[in-house]
Amino acid sequence: MSATPETSTDATTDATTSPAPAPVTVLGLGPMGRALASTFVAAGHPTTVWNRTEGKADELVAQGATVASTPAEAVAASELVVICVIDYAASDSILEAAGDAIKGRTLVNLTADSPDRARTAATWATERGADYLDGTILTPTVTIGTPAAVFLFSGPEALYETHRATFASLGGTATYQGADHGRAAAYDVALLDFFWTSVSGLMHAFALARKEDIAARDLAPFARGILDLLPPIMDQLAGNVDDGVYPGEDSHIISVAAGIEHVIHAADDRGMDTGVLRAARAVAQRAIDEGHGTDGIERLAEVLGRPAA
Repeated sequence: MSATPETSTDATTDATTSPAPAPVTVLGLGPMGRALASTFVAAGHPTTVWNRTEGKADELVAQGATVASTPAEAVAASELVVICVIDYAASDSILEAAGDAIKGRTLVNLTADSPDRARTAATWATERGADYLDGTILTPTVTIGTPAAVFLFSGPEALYETHRATFASLGGTATYQGADHGRAAAYDVALLDFFWTSVSGLMHAFALARKEDIAARDLAPFARGILDLLPPIMDQLAGNVDDGVYPGEDSHIISVAAGIEHVIHAADDRGMDTGVLRAARAVAQRAIDEGHGTDGIERLAEVLGRPAA
C-alpha cells in the first residue's frame, strides 16, 4: 500500500501593514510641549513645531522636527494640532493668530485651565470650522513616552477614536471621559487641588519641624507613613461622600478640629504663618456650628461645596 503523498501548503500571507504615523503639529515648546513633540518625532510622526520664543525648537529640529515661523504655518502643516501652553489666555492668543488655518483641523488642547474655559475654547473652535478635543496630562514631563504617562481626553468620542492611535504614541494610558469638553479639565483641577494643598501642608510641616530643630530629611520617613494611611481609606471616603453618608464612630469633626488647633498653637508659638491651618479649622467649625460635629470628616466635602457665610 503506497503512502499518500503529503500536500504542501504555502502558509505565507501578506503581512498586515500599519498605517504610517500621522503628521502632528505641536504649538508651544515649554517643558511639556517639548516632551510631547520629541515623543511624536521618536514615534515616527512627521512633526511640525512652533513656539513664540525662538530657539526652543533647535533640539527638536535636530531630532527631525520641522519648525514653522508662524502659528498659521504650523497649523496648516498637519490635520492634527496639539497645543500645550501655560493657560487658555495663551492658547486663545495663539489660535487667534492662526486665523483661518484652523478650519478643518482637529485641535487638541492639552493646556491646563478651568473646565469652563475648556468649554468656551471648544465653542470658539467649532464656530470657526475646527474639530476640538480637550485633554489633560496627569503626570510630569519625564513620563511622556513611557508606560507611566497618564492622559485624559474629552469631547466627541468619534473624534477621539479617530486619533487614538496617535495619542498612543505618547505612551502610558489615555482615558476618554465623555462628550463634555470640560470633563478632562474638571478632573485636572480637582486632582491639582488635592496635590497642591497636600504639598503645601507638607511644606508647612517641614517648616514647623525646622522650628523645633528637626531636619526635613528626618521628618520625611514619618511623613511617608502618614501618606500611607490614605490609600486604604480613600475609596471608602469617596463612596461615603457620593452616598451622603458621614459615619463618625472612629473619628469625628470635633476631634479633627481639636487636632488642627494643637498645630495652630504650636505654629503660633514659633511665629509661623497659620493662614492655611486657620482656614481648615474654620471649615471644621462651620460643620460643628451646623450641628455636624459628630459626623465623619466626609461631611466636610459637603460643607466645602458651599461658599463660606
